[in-house]
Amino acid sequence: MKQKNYGVIAIFAVIILAFFGLLFAYLVNKGQSQPKLDDYDFTAYIGPNEYNGEIGDHIKGDKDKAKVFVVEYADFQCPGCASLNTYVNKIPSSFDDKVAVIYRNYIMSYHQNGTAAASAAEAAGLQGYWKEMGDLLFSNQATWQYADVDERTNLFVSYFNTASGNKGDVDKFKSDMNSKQVQKKINFDQDIATKIDVPGTPSLYLNGERLDYSSAKTEEEFFKFLHDKIDPLLK
Repeated sequence: MKQKNYGVIAIFAVIILAFFGLLFAYLVNKGQSQPKLDDYDFTAYIGPNEYNGEIGDHIKGDKDKAKVFVVEYADFQCPGCASLNTYVNKIPSSFDDKVAVIYRNYIMSYHQNGTAAASAAEAAGLQGYWKEMGDLLFSNQATWQYADVDERTNLFVSYFNTASGNKGDVDKFKSDMNSKQVQKKINFDQDIATKIDVPGTPSLYLNGERLDYSSAKTEEEFFKFLHDKIDPLLK
């Protein structure tokens, strides 16, 4: 009778040890897979890493020549972002390439096609057409923003063909839109925006400070505001 009890106890001991071993391994792996956001400087370019799917920040301008970075948090389905995009594209040339713009995704939860659009831009970016695709998404926002899944996909493919000059791999583009790599990149950007409490889109940051350009009603006023902020940093 005692031998049977010892056998039962031994079995339970093995089960318990196995359970805690698996639990420990799960917690270790979970900890390793989570981005350690405190390791990154959000005011500067963040390169490819395991947490962003090996997709670094997208840059408008010359990353190597730039002395100052403006960080934009935007959503391709955001009307304000679409309106601002034309101005943002002109920032590097307005400062003789001494300023570059870092773009990060921050998708509003109420934008039904915002994540899909970001996925399309990121998928195009894997073939070298991120900016071209992003500009087309913004300029055609009214066409796709409320489209259903099939119509949306067809539109995104047509934009990709235009962005790539019909030289892109459409099958790869469609596959990449739904890939874990692209999902990681979008989630990484979203996590940064949440970490620093970005209030909405579009939001521009300079050295960690959100730029309030709301008083600028024209392009001229917008760039005067930026020059007043940035020119002292370039001296």
